[in-house]
Amino acid sequence: MDATAPPRLRVATRKRLGGFEHRCEIDLPLAGLTALFGASGAGKSTLVHLVAGLLRPDSGRIEVGGEVFFDSARGIDLPVHRRALGVVFQDARLFPHLSVEGNLRYGLRRAGARAQPARVPFDAVVALLGLGALLTRAPHTLSGGERQRVALGRALLAQPRLLLMDEPLAALDAPRKAEVLPYIERLRDGFDLPVLYVSHAADEVLRLASALVLFETGTAVAAGPLTELLEHPCAAPLRAGADAGALVHGRVAGHDAGDGLSTLACEGFALRVPLLDLPPGAPVRLRIPAREVALALSPPVDLSITNRIEGRIERVIERVAERADAPGPGRPAPHVEVQVRVGPGTVLAAAVTRESARRLALAPGLRCWCLVKSVALHADALLLARGRAAEAAEADQAGRAG
Repeated sequence: MDATAPPRLRVATRKRLGGFEHRCEIDLPLAGLTALFGASGAGKSTLVHLVAGLLRPDSGRIEVGGEVFFDSARGIDLPVHRRALGVVFQDARLFPHLSVEGNLRYGLRRAGARAQPARVPFDAVVALLGLGALLTRAPHTLSGGERQRVALGRALLAQPRLLLMDEPLAALDAPRKAEVLPYIERLRDGFDLPVLYVSHAADEVLRLASALVLFETGTAVAAGPLTELLEHPCAAPLRAGADAGALVHGRVAGHDAGDGLSTLACEGFALRVPLLDLPPGAPVRLRIPAREVALALSPPVDLSITNRIEGRIERVIERVAERADAPGPGRPAPHVEVQVRVGPGTVLAAAVTRESARRLALAPGLRCWCLVKSVALHADALLLARGRAAEAAEADQAGRAG
């Protein structure tokens, strides 16, 4: 066994809840942020409760980082307090009689001996989550986003081996959600701490996750690296409609401060993006929305668009209109999705009107150029630095595949 490989999360369980049967069989690196994705009621939160010990499986086995939490055959069922997990729910569940600092230090007290010395120090958590100005405040004086940041800090200070996040942004409005998302990214990249993250929001999954577990009607139907599972039928909501997009991995190749641009070296092509505060060589993950990609059938010249990426069309996908697209369900959407392979492991998506697809006779095998505006690839919305844990998980998956 490779001592340098990350520990693993292994779950093989069955649980019946009334008429609902939950089945899960997964084996994943315990590293990075793993999103549990599926429709409401698909079984995502049930898995979190099983791992946390809040629900007891009817049968099976749960192993986290080499320690067996549950094994029905051997009569093992580790109590919640011995599992050393951090849990963050939709509602922050802060103690109303304690200040922000008191709530945070409660997490340290929960850790007990694990906090000596603290693997996740108090000052580091306060700095990471921007809580310094809030320490003396009472929970009822905080905004929803601030309360969730405090809940995150308390869970981190419990020194968990695994952080469980059960739709932590679902109760927040769009501005508060936008406020908290960058802090979750910092958490993901700042600590060597694996995260299981429940969500049915495509934007959260695409922005945060390095790995994915797909759920459908109570069953974990697939698990693995995010980029490999995006084409799975159950991942369709992650790539549907005009908001579909492609995930591209690359590294910072250089900066041009005079023009305010950075260059990313991707697989077989380069991208120019607004200037990044990242050093050369830094790994990045980039989401390019389909609505930001135009197509040309000949080498484009005399255009203001900087990014012109050559490729071949692999698929032209018909879409059905949503309510905002057309009056009445089931009618064809006004656009199609054109998938263009631009590298051995990279496929870009373009949302093209049906009229344009017909006029250009877009079809599989056709050579084309994908045109992407640099200004569309702004760092705040689309470009994410990948953490060490995410890279370790991907390296482990690559090693297993090889």
